[in-house]
Amino acid sequence: MIRFAILLLALAAGGAASWLALGAADQPAVAAAQVQEAPSQEVLVASAELKRGTVLEDGHVRWQAWEGEIPPVFISRSSRPDAIASLAGSLALGDFVAGEPIRQDKVAQRGAGFLSSMLPSGKRAIAVRVTAESTAGGFILPNDHVDVVHTVARSGSGNEGDVVSRAILSNIRVLAVDQTVSEGADGTSVIGKTATLEADPQQIATIAAAEASGTVSLALRPLVDNHEPSVVETEGHRRGVVRVISGGRTSMIEVPSRSGGS
Repeated sequence: MIRFAILLLALAAGGAASWLALGAADQPAVAAAQVQEAPSQEVLVASAELKRGTVLEDGHVRWQAWEGEIPPVFISRSSRPDAIASLAGSLALGDFVAGEPIRQDKVAQRGAGFLSSMLPSGKRAIAVRVTAESTAGGFILPNDHVDVVHTVARSGSGNEGDVVSRAILSNIRVLAVDQTVSEGADGTSVIGKTATLEADPQQIATIAAAEASGTVSLALRPLVDNHEPSVVETEGHRRGVVRVISGGRTSMIEVPSRSGGS
């Protein structure tokens, strides 16, 4: 009788141990299933650094997992699953770092208002005729900053062939060269027949008058000087004139005079 009771207790203990072991083994599987079933969220981000004015292509953006609530200005995969294809050809209105979510208010579709969306409030866009020679050999790209130089032949100077050149504007941003609003993927120069400049309203008349009375050239500025304010050179500023003789040709170049000098 005692042996029978011991056998029953052993069987009961073995069954309980087996039940506990099976329950513990099932828990990770259930937890794993719950993790897999959890809804995933993805937002559109920049695949690499994007500069302002970049025309978006498929390789510029990708989907990335996102935890928590997605801000309305971000582009989610659930709301716009075709976003990568639909944004191809759009314009980046600001800079993006790699992995930064793409905001709907920082991209613009090509078409009406495409260039105007690049203009800050209070600015205007004006196109000027250019050549490779008048754009630093064609190395001026969209988003570069330039000085605008006006060259005109002097009339009544008594010396045939006299010309005068002077800088009329400084630190002007180039919006586009022809219809290109960003540099090529390989960083090569963009040579065109027109350059579109970003200017203040009062600078527009200065540029238009310069084109009507002579030729306009663009002098490329170093990147570190882009923070300097734009300056309009007026005829009221005191200037000096330097006569340059080269190869039998005489040129008159106006330069700012020193304040207080003769």
